[in-house]
Amino acid sequence: MTIQRTLAIVKPDAVAKGVAGEIITRIERASFTILAAKLVHMSLAEARGFYIVHRERPFYDSLCAFMTQGPCMPMVLEGESAIQRWRDLMGATDPAKAASGTIRKDFATSIEANAVHGSDSPESASFEIPYFFSSFELCPR
Repeated sequence: MTIQRTLAIVKPDAVAKGVAGEIITRIERASFTILAAKLVHMSLAEARGFYIVHRERPFYDSLCAFMTQGPCMPMVLEGESAIQRWRDLMGATDPAKAASGTIRKDFATSIEANAVHGSDSPESASFEIPYFFSSFELCPR
């Protein structure tokens, strides 16, 4: 049994559509522990810093612009195999290819406006979690 932490973000498109609560409900029903959550409106500089790993990719500028269009809700999730389990619950990046019942299948409209973000590895989680949360803000149960 490997207990992990992962960063989850309800992206601006999902917040704007008013489905953040439904996404949180799905997280809780999947037996994740939410250690921290807040609503933030990232600046362009903050989005660029967060997505720095993608700076050479053609979608970097549009992704950063998208993430600054409105508030998003970063959260820290904890649980057994949390990184993979959260990625499974999110579904494929392209909602057209996402499995039925996944968050992206139900709430996303495009590859970019795909409702949620999740860390893809322990290494990315170790960068992403402290990007939004100090250790003081984590509330382990």
